Amino acid sequence: MSEEEQRQEDDDLRYFVRIGQTDLDGTKSVERSLSELNGIGRRTARIIAEEADVDRTATFGALDEEVIDEVVELVENYADEVPEWLANRQRDFYSGETTHEIGNDLQLTRQHDLNRMKMINSYKGVRHKRGQKVRGQRTKSTGRTEGTIGVNVEEIKEEAEGGE
Repeated sequence: MSEEEQRQEDDDLRYFVRIGQTDLDGTKSVERSLSELNGIGRRTARIIAEEADVDRTATFGALDEEVIDEVVELVENYADEVPEWLANRQRDFYSGETTHEIGNDLQLTRQHDLNRMKMINSYKGVRHKRGQKVRGQRTKSTGRTEGTIGVNVEEIKEEAEGGE
């Protein structure tokens, strides 16, 4: 590739592609760039690339405007295109609908869920309030936030050196 062709290719490259409130890196591949978005993993990114009929290893910012717009449209309407079990928000508590949250909407929805659990004092909510493990992990020896429990060898060595 000559230097002129390289410069022409760099001029056509979009360095940032905006989806929702998030800027994605246009210099990365379609799959990797989409997976940077909260709520979209590698599998979801691969499904979106296949639906848009785009090579998932192609540089995202180098695609045509129409193709990028199609990918953005598929990301926003992902829950309509896939089976219900593949969406990340199935049978919402308030609306009963199945959606696929992405970006800041996902963070807000998770925060509302945690606040609801804390408010109704469910077991998970109480564990979240106390800052303890929520999913049944052992807590006897892990997850400690206070200082050391038991023998502090370093402190004993310091006392022995200071006493001599």
